[in-house]
Amino acid sequence: MELDEVAGLAKALAGVRRTASDGLAQWRYHGRLVARQTDDAHLVIRADFEYRDSILRQFPATFSVPARYARHLMVVADLATGDRGAIEDAIEAAWQLQHRGG
Repeated sequence: MELDEVAGLAKALAGVRRTASDGLAQWRYHGRLVARQTDDAHLVIRADFEYRDSILRQFPATFSVPARYARHLMVVADLATGDRGAIEDAIEAAWQLQHRGG
């Protein structure tokens, strides 16, 4: 999955806006983080703990949680080799989480 595809998907979610920090893209819903680029091949996606645990079990080659994110509602997606559908679902779930104020 390419960042342009992530941008297109995020743009289609109501209320989500793209910004950038230090040249890296971020997508936010009314200021609340949905996803942000960490490098050319990785994306941090907001995820509640239950959903995060589920996608880590189902897609271990796509998602990971570095130690620095263990206590945070975040998961890292591998855009280069990850499952496209799982990443798309995670971005939409992040939007829904922020939409309902999670």
